Amino acid sequence: MARFSANLGFLWQELPLPDAIRAAKAAGFDAVECHWPYEVPVEAVRSALRETGLKMLGINTIRGDVAAGENGLAALPGRENQARDAIQQAVAYATEIGAVNVHVMAGRASGEAARETFIANLQFACELAAEPGIMILIEPLNHRDAPGYFLQTCEQALEVIEAVGRPNIELMFDCYHLQIMQGDLTFRLQTYLNSIGHIQIASVPDRREPDHGEINYHHILAQLNELGYRQPIGAEYRPATSTDAGLGWLKTFREKTSL
Repeated sequence: MARFSANLGFLWQELPLPDAIRAAKAAGFDAVECHWPYEVPVEAVRSALRETGLKMLGINTIRGDVAAGENGLAALPGRENQARDAIQQAVAYATEIGAVNVHVMAGRASGEAARETFIANLQFACELAAEPGIMILIEPLNHRDAPGYFLQTCEQALEVIEAVGRPNIELMFDCYHLQIMQGDLTFRLQTYLNSIGHIQIASVPDRREPDHGEINYHHILAQLNELGYRQPIGAEYRPATSTDAGLGWLKTFREKTSL
């Protein structure tokens, strides 16, 4: 049976993060993940995770100056100090709450200097995260939602991972972003599964509940089951109305994958 993680960056946004964790447990999710929890005291998050028994699968490094259009710092030449401060912040917070992964956000950049900067910052992140046993993730984003983002394809991300050359860095495979950019999701999952640290789902093109749209997630989940993938799959979508009203897919997907 497939397992699912509630991405609390999108789900139950009306609730404080500790209460959103409790709501995810009540709804039947197997884990949680979020984007930028840094304004919430560590103890409040840790207490909610302990109470519910849920694992926090991952958090993101901060985006930088969002008002100025920044969407990550790690691939921005000349911003190494800020990028590494963000990495230290994320690894420290993740360690305190027992999070498994840290997604290091590249930002809007291009060219060889950006690539070299990103690789160096990721090497720093991997070394920092090694002792607490945290995995570093990088994620290709689509050019509509994240114009100019440094990582846009699986293959580009995998080339960066190879260049980083550390054991604790993997690919975040977001089906929504990669369907828009590349498609051929089944082939890529089959080919790159050993390099994938986390998988996320949402409908395409509207990024709503994953039970409609152009991606057949019943097929994707069946393929992952055949491949032996057993980790919780991240539900990172924007609810069409309320989170609770749109959770019918969770029961249906579980029933389909348990046959």
